[in-house]
Amino acid sequence: MAVEPVEPHNYDDDPAFALHRGGKLEVRSTVQVRDNDDLALAYTPGVARVCSAIAERPELSYDYTWTSKVVAVITDGTAVLGLGDIGPAAAMPVMEGKALLFKEFAGVDSVPICLDCTDTDELVETIIRLAPSFGGINLEDISAPRCFEIEDRLREALDIPVFHDDQHGTAIVALAALRNASRLIGRPLSKMRAVVAGAGASGVAVSRILLNAGIGDLALSDSKGLIHEGREGLNPIKRALARETNRAGLKGSTEDALHGADVFIGLSGATIPEDCLDVMAEDAVVFALSNPEPEIHPEIARRHARVVATGRSDFPNQINNVLAFPGVFRGALDVRAHTITEGMKLAAAGALADVVGDDLSEDYVIPSPFDERVAPAVTQAVADQARKDGVARL
Repeated sequence: MAVEPVEPHNYDDDPAFALHRGGKLEVRSTVQVRDNDDLALAYTPGVARVCSAIAERPELSYDYTWTSKVVAVITDGTAVLGLGDIGPAAAMPVMEGKALLFKEFAGVDSVPICLDCTDTDELVETIIRLAPSFGGINLEDISAPRCFEIEDRLREALDIPVFHDDQHGTAIVALAALRNASRLIGRPLSKMRAVVAGAGASGVAVSRILLNAGIGDLALSDSKGLIHEGREGLNPIKRALARETNRAGLKGSTEDALHGADVFIGLSGATIPEDCLDVMAEDAVVFALSNPEPEIHPEIARRHARVVATGRSDFPNQINNVLAFPGVFRGALDVRAHTITEGMKLAAAGALADVVGDDLSEDYVIPSPFDERVAPAVTQAVADQARKDGVARL
């Protein structure tokens, strides 16, 4: 019996595929090569003089190559968006997109790199070997808890900024939004108790930045419940956070901790029932940030909370990493910072919050990614703080 041929799928009927055909990036030269004189300067023999000078004084590479202004956007494909471990090839469209956003929002050139290895030692060694070609490393979509060790080891080994955006980009934007929510409801951070659901890369980083910003108390939960001192089976990251968080000594579930809480921040992919919001404090703040499905639908959350934010663009108050990472790297590159400090992250959050200004409202605690004031404000704040923290070369 003859088998009918399967018709090939026309992916370009889908506008997302049509936009991505051929990739989203290209490389362009910054000088013209019009004749033999140009060629002799851009390449041999003129280039040899530049190479020799850099060999004698390596710091000249920052002035006479692209190194000081280019970021490597690196993943191993193990935690891509909400898709999980889909591998390096399937991660490339996201890395291209990240590089596109770097350029569009802050004029930062970047190169997407998807590595075909997942062993922590191999990843660290590979990135260290790539580092001489770049002025900064943006780690992306690397699964927890490996991502923490990888970033820490790279920060220790390299003299350029290393920034895991899934951690710190989310944390900076969440803190900026919470600062403005705090201002709106007239309750300082130091008087707030927060519950963070999800102890992956984003949840850990959000918890840490809130602690550094002076949050009154914070309870962090994972799939097994609230993290607290004495709980068995905690990895080193969670064990450290158990010592710094949950001063109230709460045990049990995320829902248990919401009784009287001022803030809920969801970064877990789980759901919470509506009645849990009923027991939160008056004028509560709910950041349901899981994508594409928030922990609770924002329209339902608004029945109980004064301020609601999500990670989605179709509701007010989108917590979007693009508000942070372009300006953070632009500021760090502009002063040739050799690292990104906690102070620089806090400065970025403060500058981002300040963009909202007097327009603050329940539906506007964080600016739009398309607000042209965002990247310059974050850039300036990060550069200034880098100088204050003593990590700027310029």
